[in-house]
Order: sequence, then C-alpha cells, then structure tokens
Amino acid sequence: MFLQSYSIPVKDVMSSDFFKMNREENLDVAVEHLLHNIKKEIIVYDEDNICGIVTMSDIKKVMGQDFSKVSLDRIMSRDIISVDSNECIFNCRSIMIKNNIRRLLVLENGVIVGILREEHIGDYFYKGVEEAELAIKHIFDNIHEAVCVVDSKGRIVIWNKNAEKLYGFSETELKGKLLEKYFPNAMDLKVSDTKEGVKNIYHSPKEGYHVIISASPIIIDGKLYGVVSTEKDISEVEELQNELNKARQQLEILERQIKGYAQEPFKRIIGSSNKIQEKINISKQIAPSNVSVLITGESGTGKEEFARAIHFCSGLSGNFVPVNCSAIPYELFESEFFGYTRGAFTGANREGKSGFFELANEGTLFLDEIGDLPLSMQGKLLRVLQDKKIRKVGGEKYIPLNVRIISATNKDLLEMVKEETFREDLFYRINVVEIKLPPLRERKEDIVPLVDYFLKEFCKENNKPLPKIESNVVEILVENEWKGNIRELKNVVEHMAIMCNNGVISLEHLPKYIIKRDFSDFYNYNVDGFDLNKSLAKFELNIIKKALEISNGNKKEASILLNIPRTTLHSKLKKYGMDN
Repeated sequence: MFLQSYSIPVKDVMSSDFFKMNREENLDVAVEHLLHNIKKEIIVYDEDNICGIVTMSDIKKVMGQDFSKVSLDRIMSRDIISVDSNECIFNCRSIMIKNNIRRLLVLENGVIVGILREEHIGDYFYKGVEEAELAIKHIFDNIHEAVCVVDSKGRIVIWNKNAEKLYGFSETELKGKLLEKYFPNAMDLKVSDTKEGVKNIYHSPKEGYHVIISASPIIIDGKLYGVVSTEKDISEVEELQNELNKARQQLEILERQIKGYAQEPFKRIIGSSNKIQEKINISKQIAPSNVSVLITGESGTGKEEFARAIHFCSGLSGNFVPVNCSAIPYELFESEFFGYTRGAFTGANREGKSGFFELANEGTLFLDEIGDLPLSMQGKLLRVLQDKKIRKVGGEKYIPLNVRIISATNKDLLEMVKEETFREDLFYRINVVEIKLPPLRERKEDIVPLVDYFLKEFCKENNKPLPKIESNVVEILVENEWKGNIRELKNVVEHMAIMCNNGVISLEHLPKYIIKRDFSDFYNYNVDGFDLNKSLAKFELNIIKKALEISNGNKKEASILLNIPRTTLHSKLKKYGMDN
C-alpha cells in the first residue's frame, strides 16, 4: 500500500553492499574498486570512525592528476549525515531534500550497516504507487454503490464494478471517454459546471434508469480537478426498506414477548395439567431467591422457557444471558466466559470483549446443555462459581460478580458423576434445587392448548388468517408420542399452518412421519399361520379400517393416508365387502 510505504523502515530498503577504505589510501585504489565493482561510493574510515564519503563526483574534481598521489583524505566529503536503521523512508526523503544530498549512511547501534540512496526511495515509492492504484481499484470495486469519477475535462477516470452492473457498460469501454457522450444528462457534468455538490438527489441519467445520486467536485487549492459521484438503484433501496420493515416487525414481537415476561413471566408456559402446574409453582417459589437451579428433562420440554420465567420473576436488575455449553470450543472457553482485554491475543477485538459472566452481572446466566461441558472446563467454571469473581484473559485485576446460575440438561448428571465424566462438586454447586420437567406424552391434556397457542402465534407473526383444525387431526396430535416434545409439536403446527391454503387443516397437511407413527401399531399384527396370502389380506383390511377410522369415513382422506388413488381404495373396499 502506498501510504504504508511512507512508514517502511530504512533497513528494509537500504543497500548493505558497500566499500570501506582508510583515509590514508590513495585515490587510484578507490577508482579501481569503483570501476571494477560498479560501486557508487566508498566509506572512508579513520581507524574505527567514519570520517567521510568519496563518490564519482569527488573524483571528477581531480581529473588529470596522478591518482596515485592523491589521498582520499584530500577529496572526500566530510559532511556526513546518518540515520538509524529504524527511521522511516519518508523522513529520510525529507532529510535528503533539505540538505540537497543523494545518500544517507544507515547506522545500527553506532555501526554502519548500509547506505540509502535516492534511487532506493524512488523505486520503493514507485512500487507503492502501483500498489496504491491496485488497492484503490479494489476499494472502489467493493463499494456497494456505483462510483464514477471524471476529470476536469469530463473524461471518465474511474468506473467501478457496480457502475458496470447498473448501466451495462464496462470500464474498458468507458475509461478515458467523455461522460457526456454516453450520459448527456449526467449529474457529474452539472456539478463540474457549478462546482457545487449535491446529496441524495433523485436522478434519471438515461431513459429507464432511476437512481439516488450524490456528487461532489474535487477542488484542490481553488482548482477543479474533477467530480466524484455515487449512485444507488432505487429498487435496491426499496428492498432495504422492506427488510427494515421486517426487522421492525420482529422487534415489535420481541418487545411484546419481553412485556409478557415482565407482566407475568409464567403465562408463556402453556398448560393446566397437574404435572406442569406443580413445576410452575416450585419455580415461582424459588424465583425470588438466589439459589442455583438445575432444570432437567428431555430435549424440547421447555427448559429455557422455565429459566427465563424464573429470571423475570426474580426481580434481578441484570440481563438473562443464555449459553449453549455444547457449542463453546475448548480453546475459546475462557475468552467467551470471562472476556478478554485489549490486545490479549492475535485476532482479538481491538477494544477487548466482555464475557458471559460479565454480561450477566446482577442477572442470570443460563448454562444450557451443561452435561456436554468437558471436565477441564468444569473445573474452571466451578472456580468462578465458588470465588464469585473473574479475571479476563490478558487482564491483571479480578472483577467481582453477582450472578445467579440456572443450568439445564437432558442427561443424567448423577450417572455421569458415577462414571467420572461430571464433577461431583460442580453437580452439587449447580443443583441446589432441581426442577424435572415432564415430557409432553405425560401431559396430553396440555397438547390442545399448546396447538392453539402456537397456531395463533405463527399466524400473527406471518400475517396469515387463523385456520380451523379438523377433529381427526387433533386426535392424531393428542395420541402422538412427541419424542421431540414441545419443540417438535411447535414445528408440526407451523408445518400444518404453512401448508394449509384453504382455511382448514386436514390430514393431508400433517407431516408424513406423524401419520406413519399413528399406523405403527399395525406393523406388528398377528399372522395367520404360514399362509402368506391370508396374512397380507388381514393386514390390508386392518390398515384400511384404521385409515377410515382416522378420517371419520371420508374415503378421499383415507386414500391420502394410505397413499393410494381413491379408485384403488374403492376396489379394495368392494373386495372386502365394505363398499356400502
């Protein structure tokens, strides 16, 4: 980069190939060295001290004389200027210009290590200019807007990639050409005439093109050098506006959720069954205290929902900070949990970073999937929970903390303690109160209210009319095992809502795997001895009866469940005498 060239140290540019001679030696020896080795100067020494420089310019002063009788001491230049090897080349260039010299001696700890000549600087700066041109082109090509730069004559100097996309002309076609030839109404031409910039102006430079443009004159010391303009396609602005509206809607949803938590945190936990109400009552009882809570249960039972409700009901002033312990890489554990200071390690954020504990100070840290935390990390976590203070990576001071810990897992931690894969002391530290959430199959009376809640929530967020659900669909949902619990139920409800387009959710809108589960009992039917034909017929008859039962006798829906044409179903019903 060109700007970096100014700060490059001399030692990266200098020549370390130079001659040294004693001041008492004669000029003929020096000339021999310079001519045969193509050198430009000789450093003249007096014992260990530098006392001068001899160049070809110095030799020209005694041309015609016998060089063997002329000492270096007689013709050498004594005005020696040296610089440290770490001096930047920009300052060296200034020294050369100020003293009207073409070279500088480069010293390191008082010893000469090289020579910096003016051509070294010229070569390096020229290289820097070439790099700068490439860098500037790269910068302009990666600017999101279309960029055009014209010179004082109106010729195109820069035409970036987005300008090519917007107008269909390549840089090769336009560079060096008059802008007016292609865009007679271009705003750049008007700004060039008036020398006054414009900002965020609607403009149509050519028929069919509609843009928002900003353009500024390039004026240096009162002289106009050109105009630079940036343009944005209005259609893209409209897309951004739509994205902004979506973001606002999401924000409103989040605000409503937070207000809901703040007003009555446990209202979001849907269910009136005795099992779930018992867990809600325990949670409400312990919420105002500062005890550590361990929430256990199968995946998808709502552990994070309970943790949030406990936090919002606790009266704590700090944040609720959820952390998925299984997703934290070992090498990032300390920096993520404890944070780090500025410049703590390569690649660190320049301003440092707050860790999970610091973010949750005076609030709640929710450690989800704590059973997946490796043993080495468990020890570090235990120390912080005991000491109630952290030290950031790269920091020296300890930061006191007041953080409530709520943990969650779907694993048997006691069994893991026995197997020595989970620390016993950490287990008792996080498990002052355990809340074991029941699976959805043990609270079937809550399934219908949950379906109703998820359906209304999904339709509201997606601006869809609220559909009705056929009774046979509800029956299947209630009887399903729900191995994924509430999370699986929510996904199924959203699937049905998005697939429904006639205002009624029927069997055809259920995910196929749910239907297969409902038919699973018929895969283990009693065979009729070793008579294959009779056994298959018995199975076929039973499964047709089940399909008709689920569909309440609706043959169209039954054929959908069986994945056969309706005509095929009618022929089979006739075969078994069920076509009445």
